[in-house]
Amino acid sequence: DSAEASPSVVFENIERCSPNCLKMLLENISGLTADADFTVELIPEINVAVATFIKRIDTRELVKKCSQHKRIREFKMTARLLEVTQAMKVENLPDNISTDYLTMYFESARSGGGPVSDVQLFPDENSAIVTFCDHKGNT
Repeated sequence: DSAEASPSVVFENIERCSPNCLKMLLENISGLTADADFTVELIPEINVAVATFIKRIDTRELVKKCSQHKRIREFKMTARLLEVTQAMKVENLPDNISTDYLTMYFESARSGGGPVSDVQLFPDENSAIVTFCDHKGNT
């Protein structure tokens, strides 16, 4: 499989592992440093955490190591690559945000963006769906 793997790994069933514990586990398994080499975002509503690797690593290999790791199995967690997508939901936007501003922001190389093909605003929810021309602009 020559396709580039996602730089993000999803950890499911995280309720038995604190955020700091998960970071330490990832440091032990990957040999990398939390915050400098990877970030962890918790999504408690769905009992998930997403680790995004700033430092380039073989995330497929990391997922394999995690599935075999004693502590991960004790916590009954699972790890998988985050699916690649061309669209993302942006929430908690200011009331007066414009589609032009969002397009420029998400096309900015400084914010890790790429060419945006569409922005749909949902003012009632203070959110938007940003669609990229290809999946590389959605980090």
